[in-house]
Amino acid sequence: HLHIQCVFFIFMTLYILRFSLKPSTIIQFIYHTNAQMVNVLKRTAAKCSDISRTYSIGRSAEGKDLLVIEFSTNPGHHELLKPEFKYVGNMHGNEVLGRQLLIYLAEYLCSEYLLGNERIQTLINTTRIHILPSMNPDGYELASAQYFNGWLNGRRNSQNIDLNRNFPDLTSIAYSRRRYRHTPRLPNLQVAPETYAVMKWIRSIPFVLSASLHGGELLVSYPFDFSKHPHEDKMFSPTPDEQMFKLLARTYADAHANMASNSTDRCGASFAHRGGIINGAEWYSFAGGMADFNYLHSNCFELTVELGCEKFPPEDELYPEWLRNKEALLSFMEAVHQGIKGVVKDEFGNGIKGATISVRGIRHEVTTAEDGDYWRLLNPGVHVLTATASGYSKVMKRVNLPHNMDKAGRVDFVLKKVSLDEHRDFLYYLYVFSVLLKLSAY
Repeated sequence: HLHIQCVFFIFMTLYILRFSLKPSTIIQFIYHTNAQMVNVLKRTAAKCSDISRTYSIGRSAEGKDLLVIEFSTNPGHHELLKPEFKYVGNMHGNEVLGRQLLIYLAEYLCSEYLLGNERIQTLINTTRIHILPSMNPDGYELASAQYFNGWLNGRRNSQNIDLNRNFPDLTSIAYSRRRYRHTPRLPNLQVAPETYAVMKWIRSIPFVLSASLHGGELLVSYPFDFSKHPHEDKMFSPTPDEQMFKLLARTYADAHANMASNSTDRCGASFAHRGGIINGAEWYSFAGGMADFNYLHSNCFELTVELGCEKFPPEDELYPEWLRNKEALLSFMEAVHQGIKGVVKDEFGNGIKGATISVRGIRHEVTTAEDGDYWRLLNPGVHVLTATASGYSKVMKRVNLPHNMDKAGRVDFVLKKVSLDEHRDFLYYLYVFSVLLKLSAY
């Protein structure tokens, strides 16, 4: 009888546990080799095949795939008015925490979506998310072989190129022109294969928001990273979107366990009085950075997240670091749903590709995607918007973005085609007006 009672007790305990405990996400918090990372990403995409896929944006100098995992309700396709978001890790091969966090994030998003986590389901249902855990797999291989034997081993790619100094320097061009609109034509220069792959990626998808994960400090920095005066190493050099960038930086830093802490004995103590955020050029200036390139060559706002003072932390620190960063990683993705979005169409309802959306008082425009949709990250407040396109009349709208908005406001535009004669007249009067302005200056 005692044996039967024991069996019955065990059976009832298991039955109760099964229906009283919610299933949970299980992640193995270990380091992954390049091959293991690829396997985890492909296995995760297969597990969540309805909302995920992997794709390569190119190859490293040594021929390794630069593998991205995507999460969306329609993987592989841009959907009208759905914003595009990206995370990039391991740009410097020896800064490895970001790489690991992004592998864990991919596993977490897949598992929690399947488990019915409403927050994760809403995020994936309303956003197209792209995660590139390792931009520099060759550098990582070198760094991991030496297990962080020195501060710089593996930082560069296998061609000895620092990838975050390797993008076209559009910031100098913008400073010289005093205009911060897109620079569609790039200077003719040779770049590393990893850099070229990311440049093509940025050009092929209308990204709205991005973060690159680094290591060596504990803070978020934002553009510009290159100083207004090349010989000034630490000079505050804001973009026209300074207030928006500060808000985005605050989003990550405030959601992190201790990045915004004012404690003076923590990693990153010298930035404690700043709340863990800083303008990149004010921290230290450098040309050819990826964040400046995103801002000046596309619609994308990219920030740099420094995850901690140890570039290659011990394996037993990976789980605590996941706990410190998880909420920040999620909150930052959700921040893509700010400001305004909409569609620019002609009178017949056709989307206009390449139309320009400008905001009065902010000298930085965004352009519409293939089907005429656009996204413009903006702080709360009253804004005057103008939509223009070649061969069409311009349209202005005044919008009010309240502080309590939890999603982007919808602002559509319909542009009327102008005749060739009207367009010529407009250009002529514009020329006359500019001449008169010059004469009045004397």
